[in-house]
Amino acid sequence: MAATQIAPAARQRVLPPETGRASFADALRSEFTKIRSTRSTYWTLLALVVVCVGIGALASAGAASHPYEINRAEFDATQQSLVGLYVGQLVIAVLGALTITSEYSTGMIRTTLSVQPRRGVVFAAKAVVFAVISLVTGLITSFASFFVGQALMSGHHLSVTLGDPNVLRAVIGGGLFLAACGMLAYGLGAILRHTAGAISAAIGLLFVLSVLTTFLPGSWQDHVDKWVPAIAGGQVWLTKVLPGSHQFPAWGGFAVLAGYAAVAIVVGLFCFRTRDA
Repeated sequence: MAATQIAPAARQRVLPPETGRASFADALRSEFTKIRSTRSTYWTLLALVVVCVGIGALASAGAASHPYEINRAEFDATQQSLVGLYVGQLVIAVLGALTITSEYSTGMIRTTLSVQPRRGVVFAAKAVVFAVISLVTGLITSFASFFVGQALMSGHHLSVTLGDPNVLRAVIGGGLFLAACGMLAYGLGAILRHTAGAISAAIGLLFVLSVLTTFLPGSWQDHVDKWVPAIAGGQVWLTKVLPGSHQFPAWGGFAVLAGYAAVAIVVGLFCFRTRDA
């Protein structure tokens, strides 16, 4: 009688057989669930689109209001509509840093690593998920900014189309530029493990450094500017190069920005794998 009473309780405690350790695909699903279930993700991405499109629209409307004051030979209508990316880089940098630092601030990183102890897999999954989201959002933002800006300038024959020389490359480059800025911030977040510190470092590299170079003597500035991340990377969304420019060509400049991001990610991976959570 006692045996028949114990048997059901014992059967309830039987665990399913172990199916193996979590795979990279499992880590990707987990990281995607985390980032899409966080309300700040949606607000940050919405702010990115609104800021970039809004500033680009204002700049385009300003150009359209004074069409006769514009040197059409040097005027870059694509850059004019994408000028909001200068501010957008800071918005995507915030999300890039938060993608990894938020788990350190809440202590959830210990739970994540207990479920998936292979730190390289966790780091790579976070990077891939954020890279895809930032690239898709960046491309949407870049194309939206372009079409709104060109619509505002079309009445004064200042606009261009995607079929014009270098325009499609520049618009796609705008999305790549935002994604690279976000990945740079992601790497800095892994290195510093502190949200405010990572965001400050990203703003310093992407924005403050660009401003500081304007105070250099002209002969120095020509050689320093092209190595500054935001200035170098920004060449990819220009369609015209001014005479006497010392900048790298479009993809060469983007490679400089991507190089900064790659170094930050590699150092971040090393820190992520070697330091305690």
